[in-house]
Amino acid sequence: MFAMHNTVINTSKGKICFEGPVTKEYLCELTMGKNMSHFRSPEKQIEALKTITGLPHGMIFIARHENEIIGYVTFHYPDKYSRWSKHPRVLEMGGIEISPDWRDCHVGSTLMKYSFANKILDQFIVITLEYAWHWDLKGTGLSIWGYQDMLSRLFGKVGLVLVTTDDPDITEHPANVMMGKIGEKVGQQDRTLFENMRFQKNYGKAVNTL
Repeated sequence: MFAMHNTVINTSKGKICFEGPVTKEYLCELTMGKNMSHFRSPEKQIEALKTITGLPHGMIFIARHENEIIGYVTFHYPDKYSRWSKHPRVLEMGGIEISPDWRDCHVGSTLMKYSFANKILDQFIVITLEYAWHWDLKGTGLSIWGYQDMLSRLFGKVGLVLVTTDDPDITEHPANVMMGKIGEKVGQQDRTLFENMRFQKNYGKAVNTL
């Protein structure tokens, strides 16, 4: 459904190829960087990426050095228990991970710009739900607020903006943040529904008007 394209940049550590959306078959040809272990072991993480490629509108964009994945970002429909899953045009930007061995090569920002250049995202409201307990504070040496600021600036480069909401997963911790971007091809009805879904007191009204 989605054609894979790529772009290449040269860095002091070697050539990096940005590709996606990649297929499960293509991922089978690659290995996960040995230090890509923030969420789970590299072996389990690449299996998780393969699973996402099989989901409806599941997409994986990667940064690759030779045959090794050194960064990735995932897109998929929100969890079925989330309020956002009730919206037909919401797509969640899930995990994003960059190998600590390549963090000084602008891999994260380039991968984000590359991913959001894909026109398929123009058809969706892309959201990201960022939870402080997932952040690599130890690996980056940042404080919790410094990490939040870093993510906000990184995501802001591709047009994601802060979204206020009473989603309990976000309000559970003061550092948690939700950001979103409404695609150019999203209609007004879907835009209005999303705005009303941000706060639970409006949610029932929004659903009943459709």
